[in-house]
Amino acid sequence: MHRVETRSNRVSHSATRDAREFLVSRRDFFSRVGDGLFGAALAYLLGADLFPYNVALASNASPKVYDLKPRRPHFEPKAKAVIHLFMNGGPSQVDLFDPKPSLKKYEGQPPSRELANDIEFIEQAGGLMPSPFKFSKRGDSGIELSELMPHLSQQADNISLIRSMFTTHFNHEPAVYFMQTGRAFSGSPCLGSWVVYGLGSESQNLPAYVVLDDPKGLPVNGIQNWQSGWLPPVYQGTRMRSEGAPLLNLQLQEDFPSPVLDVARAILNRLDTAHRVERPLYPQLDARIASYELAARMQLSATDALDTSQESEQTREMYGLNQEVSASYGRRCLMARRLVERGVRFVQIYIESQIWDNHSNLQKDLRYCCEKTDRPVAALLKDLKQRGLLDSTLVVWGGEFGRLPFSQVGPDQGNAGRDHGPGGFTVWLAGGGIKAGMVYGATDEIGYKAVENPVSVHDFHATLLHQLGMNHRDLVYDHHGLNERLTGVEPARVVEEILA
Repeated sequence: MHRVETRSNRVSHSATRDAREFLVSRRDFFSRVGDGLFGAALAYLLGADLFPYNVALASNASPKVYDLKPRRPHFEPKAKAVIHLFMNGGPSQVDLFDPKPSLKKYEGQPPSRELANDIEFIEQAGGLMPSPFKFSKRGDSGIELSELMPHLSQQADNISLIRSMFTTHFNHEPAVYFMQTGRAFSGSPCLGSWVVYGLGSESQNLPAYVVLDDPKGLPVNGIQNWQSGWLPPVYQGTRMRSEGAPLLNLQLQEDFPSPVLDVARAILNRLDTAHRVERPLYPQLDARIASYELAARMQLSATDALDTSQESEQTREMYGLNQEVSASYGRRCLMARRLVERGVRFVQIYIESQIWDNHSNLQKDLRYCCEKTDRPVAALLKDLKQRGLLDSTLVVWGGEFGRLPFSQVGPDQGNAGRDHGPGGFTVWLAGGGIKAGMVYGATDEIGYKAVENPVSVHDFHATLLHQLGMNHRDLVYDHHGLNERLTGVEPARVVEEILA
């Protein structure tokens, strides 16, 4: 018997072939779902679903829920958000923020036996080296700043210098970990994770903790710098790119028709519902369907928040986006402002690899560092203040340590630089309830060691948490039966002298 192919059959066959193009195996279905819309976005957004609490052993125990809902601080905060400008590599305080005329007086004198113990490359150590850059008093406050920072100098009355920071670690890896986590080793939660753990998020469409790293290279310790350690993964930093798509895998890799996506979501919805019925102690599954919709909203929100083309030409020029040397860092500073405007709690900006690590060629390389960052950083402060955001946003600038006042010259290094200096260095803060136009603490005569009102890394962390309305002693997490803190068990105090 011959089958008669009618027009309706041909249409049916064509529709079947079209439909088969979208039929995939069960494995392919979940793979594609994971690669596309529900990939990077849901890794963040569903973090609370996957690790919502420590599962109780008793069947009738009440689970702890860890999510990103806004939480009340311990007391009224001065700041609602933080922009952390981390200058990885170790900026030289005696060439930027801490003028030392005595270095000229003692120029060329070799390090004493005591100081020699703190110099990593002692065979390359020269004598005391005065700064080749001029310092001038700036603003009504009269803060002395280097000629390398002409734009920040215009914001001198908005910043507070701490010239007496110190750390106990000489090498980059442990020093960066220490500044980021309060520990000198990997595996502990970073500062941003602690902040988000304590306060949650004010944005339902964007991550609470965003990292804007430099396209030219990651800092020492790489992505470990913004991990949540033993805190639930929902609190780790979300890395957003300043060039191209803000998040990888946020967009679908294939152009599926809307009906196919609707079917996929419906199937996952039914699977989640069945899974939830069998596991009543897992309330995180209740939010799964809503999380899919939230991921879709994040597609639009993340792209919009990081789209600097929406800014005026005047604003883009102010941030240095029209100059090659400052365009990349300026774009990230502008993105940071746009993110905190939209409720992001903690934004962290990293700089190209270790460009502040000036072991040699100090005059050339330090000038490049400042040309890259000075204009954008000053623009960020000015912009936040003009928009009424500086009072509620704490801006932090600094690295893991400073530099020694001695010269460092190797056989193949050319011009002199400076070795790592953990004993005394400078950081500055602005906004968020910090006194403006002041200098706190001091190093010794040559800028080697903090001697007046020294500020430890734990003191620094305690002060940042305080401005966000949290007592560092009360911000704890039960980890293997221990009440862990960002500031650990070491003594730590809030530096109240710099608070407005």
